[in-house]
Amino acid sequence: MDNAPLGLLFAVLAALILMSGFFSSSETSMMSLNRYRLKHLRKQNHKGAVRASVLLDRPDRLIGLILIGNNLVNIAASAIATVIAIRLYGDAGIVVATFLLTLVILIFAEVTPKTIAALHPERIAFPASFVLLPLMRLLIPLVAATNWITNGLLRLLGVNPLEGNDDQVSREELRSIVSDPGAMIPQRHRGMLVNILDLESVTVDDIMVPRNEFYGIDLADDDEVIINRIQQSNHTLLPVWREDSNNIEGVLHLRNAGGIIEGGGLRRDALREALEKAYYIPESTPLHTQLRNFQQKKLRLALVVDEYGDVIGLIAVADILEEIVGEFTSNLSDTSDEIFPQRDGSFVIEGSASVRDVNKALAWELPTDGPKTVSGLVLEHLESFPDGNAGIRINQYGLEILEIEGNVVRAVRGRSLNPGLSTTDE
Repeated sequence: MDNAPLGLLFAVLAALILMSGFFSSSETSMMSLNRYRLKHLRKQNHKGAVRASVLLDRPDRLIGLILIGNNLVNIAASAIATVIAIRLYGDAGIVVATFLLTLVILIFAEVTPKTIAALHPERIAFPASFVLLPLMRLLIPLVAATNWITNGLLRLLGVNPLEGNDDQVSREELRSIVSDPGAMIPQRHRGMLVNILDLESVTVDDIMVPRNEFYGIDLADDDEVIINRIQQSNHTLLPVWREDSNNIEGVLHLRNAGGIIEGGGLRRDALREALEKAYYIPESTPLHTQLRNFQQKKLRLALVVDEYGDVIGLIAVADILEEIVGEFTSNLSDTSDEIFPQRDGSFVIEGSASVRDVNKALAWELPTDGPKTVSGLVLEHLESFPDGNAGIRINQYGLEILEIEGNVVRAVRGRSLNPGLSTTDE
């Protein structure tokens, strides 16, 4: 080597530095690959993804191969750089070679290639796998021997080197992935996926129609009233009761209404025969469970009962679907007959409005783990029935009672206050 031309030595040194950069970038790119995208590409028979997957099946061997290659070329580069430096500067060249080679390797064989690989892992890893896979098969005896020693040391430290990476993600982790604005999923689809994940934490009593609000038929009414209820209904399924909506006698499907009304009159016997058996569910049933129950039982309407068996509301399949896809109409001024924007930036909200609906419509964060309606929420925080108008602050929101009737708050004025306020004051 002492007699080799300097030009040849410089060329070999440059080649070794490039090889060192290749091994460094290969390590970073392989470890930076998105495992889920890699699985997808592998299912699409992407050749680079298939080769990379084979290498990543044993990451200990892959790292061993890359480090063996990297150390070999770095040591060889150091030896050649020392020879060049001694021939140019004598014994002082050893110090010069040490500092210069360290700087060159750091910049051109470590930082630069690893940065590029971290930013574009697929562009580096897939072509690199074309070289690494045959090299692995060629050097497998050396790699296996090295791994046998290192794996033994790892076991002594209580680490299982063969234990695979946990690629499973929790519901909250998946929610973070889906919610990421950088994800290549349209905003509306991201919202739907997040809503699906949230079904597990929402129960039927969070979205049910309260018993005093649901639309149905009272058999104690006159025939004319019942006929008008049927003809004016916007719903396909109507609960039927007698005198008290807690005394449900069945559910009427309007497809059967043709034989109930004849000659402008009501056939009560036909009405009773057309009733289908009511389907009852507990108030604490999670939405994802109830959606599956609806599907299995081929039903679309359920009556919600409390722990004492009393009917407290009803829920339909459409209500759960709206939790996933959102309201079927999206403009607040068009859809909400319970929330009325004011010129001063506040909102007049009916007391019967659902707290969850208010949060969705106004992007607020009122507590939902207690009362389900605005009226109940206000009264819970007041801890009494006010004689007149009163105002409270719940988190960063101010709520002023505008109208109260009996034991129910009919309307409140709400506005967002200083976000820094987080206490509840009367």
